Amino acid sequence: MPFLKKPQTTEPLVKVWDKKAQKCGLHHTVYSVNGDQYSGEWLDNKKHGKGMQVWKQAGIIFDGDWSCGKRNGFGLLAKFDTEKKEYVRTYAGYWKNDKKEGAGTYFYGPSAFYEGHWSKDQRAGWGRMEYENGDVYEGQWLEDKHHGQGVLFLANGNRYVGMWRDGKKNGRGKFLYLDRGQLYEGFWVDGVAKCGTLTDSEREAAPSPTIYPIPKVCLLDPQSVLMEAQSYLTENDEKSTIAS
Repeated sequence: MPFLKKPQTTEPLVKVWDKKAQKCGLHHTVYSVNGDQYSGEWLDNKKHGKGMQVWKQAGIIFDGDWSCGKRNGFGLLAKFDTEKKEYVRTYAGYWKNDKKEGAGTYFYGPSAFYEGHWSKDQRAGWGRMEYENGDVYEGQWLEDKHHGQGVLFLANGNRYVGMWRDGKKNGRGKFLYLDRGQLYEGFWVDGVAKCGTLTDSEREAAPSPTIYPIPKVCLLDPQSVLMEAQSYLTENDEKSTIAS
């Protein structure tokens, strides 16, 4: 008589333990083999809700909102500074699908930062960037570059107001040379002024105004000019005599 194996009616212990191990709700710190760790909320074994993730090898900490295992919502990002021996804030703002999206501020250094809108981890939309050398750009961005209408304030006080494309001056714009009291208005192509006019603008208040040399004035034929003037005066005298 053949032996018939009865079908298993109970679930294997491996699957039972796996289900019990599924993280859901608020948990204490969960450590990974590579040293990473996460403290916060879970849903269906994925980071979901409020939580803080530490990437040990990269020296990065994220503290904020999560959704289905990805950073979504508002969050703070910090990186470990080897010189200061501490974590330094790098980004504060909104995220979507693990990338910077929406309004946020990114700190590039002690005095360099960007404050504005982001799209897929890149500066896009309206924003303000302060550079280490003291320059400031405020205007439109696209794919991490100046693109559209914007103003560039240089550290020496000079400024450009106009159109940009791919990070360069392109289109109509004005460049104000406050240091020498001049204003250039014209058309630009890839950062180079192609056609425009240069006029004085508050030269008296400029710290180092442009000095224009006085041109030498001379007549090509002074004798003929003198004779013409004498003839004009003689005719007027004759007319006056006849009238009297």
